[in-house]
Amino acid sequence: MKYLTFALTKGRLAKKTLEMLEKLGITCEEMKDKSSRKLIFVNEERKLKFFLAKGPAVPTYVEYGAADIGVVGKDTIVEEGRKVHEVLDLGFGACRMCVCGYQETAELLKHRELIRVATKYPNIAKDYFYNKKHQTVEIIKMNGSIELAPIVGLSEVIVDIVETGSTLKENGLVVLEEVCPLSARMIVNPVSMRMENDRVRELITSLRKLLQEEHHAD
Repeated sequence: MKYLTFALTKGRLAKKTLEMLEKLGITCEEMKDKSSRKLIFVNEERKLKFFLAKGPAVPTYVEYGAADIGVVGKDTIVEEGRKVHEVLDLGFGACRMCVCGYQETAELLKHRELIRVATKYPNIAKDYFYNKKHQTVEIIKMNGSIELAPIVGLSEVIVDIVETGSTLKENGLVVLEEVCPLSARMIVNPVSMRMENDRVRELITSLRKLLQEEHHAD
């Protein structure tokens, strides 16, 4: 039996995913060793391998079959546009992709004026403005604190992930429009979906059941 390989997004998403898998009796003790310098962690008994990667790399590993299964934020899946099957909304890491700026900028959005949009997510921003709103905008790709852009006058608005909105509030910015809801998703390589169909499907079914139970328990 070949190994099923998981690519998990470093940080909170990986932690939450492993907690979920543990509830199904799938553990990976090696990953709990904080001092470990290992890059790949193995569960020999179940023939599973796990590795951690930065968000944007996860869909790439999955598309090219270096990982059979990935767990990553919906924002990354949409932005990266890789050929993967999105099979499950894991429900955690919930937030929203939004257009934000100063309250008075709302008028510019309403009248579809030509404005500048700063964002880490140029593809999502482009799709939203061009295809959904039919508004021509200039998109400026940035990294780091996007909130700075409207404050220093680089752009009229930003397209960014909003969790609590406290950073916006502190800087006098508001959510002007919601682009889409986001959360952690499970993705599968198309070939793995065919070749390892039983194992992958069994895992998806077990996780789906677990999510429903937890949902009803709430």
